[in-house]
Amino acid sequence: MFDLQTLTDHVEINALVGEFTDAGMMRDYDRWASLFTADARWQIAPGALEFTGREAIRAGMERLQGNWEFFVQQVHPGWISIDGDTATGRVYTEELGRFTDGSSHANYAIYHDKFRRTPDGWKFTERVYEFRYRDDSALPGTAAPRS
Repeated sequence: MFDLQTLTDHVEINALVGEFTDAGMMRDYDRWASLFTADARWQIAPGALEFTGREAIRAGMERLQGNWEFFVQQVHPGWISIDGDTATGRVYTEELGRFTDGSSHANYAIYHDKFRRTPDGWKFTERVYEFRYRDDSALPGTAAPRS
């Protein structure tokens, strides 16, 4: 059984995950970077890409997003374990998009997360993105114009 604080923490952490996706899809890099602690680490496909520190994470996201004609990420709730002012969790994702060079990409993956409660609320201290399935086949559809 959860107490009220644990339930509140779960809601706040899930809201953080949702804001991560929203800020990324809206290309709001400052808001997106603000979701991490100053010393956070963001890693995509262990051994492939890694960024440490809020400024490096922000610059990395802007650089990566600059390669996409369009990009869509959907997140699905996973698991959260809270231990005082820290927490760990997993989030399941589905992504697809087309790069500016015309190639496509789709994947299913898991974010392995670490969180810390700060005076500004829960923040990511680490996000490690583990691909479970990748498909680089051409996407048959067309992207809607950006508004």
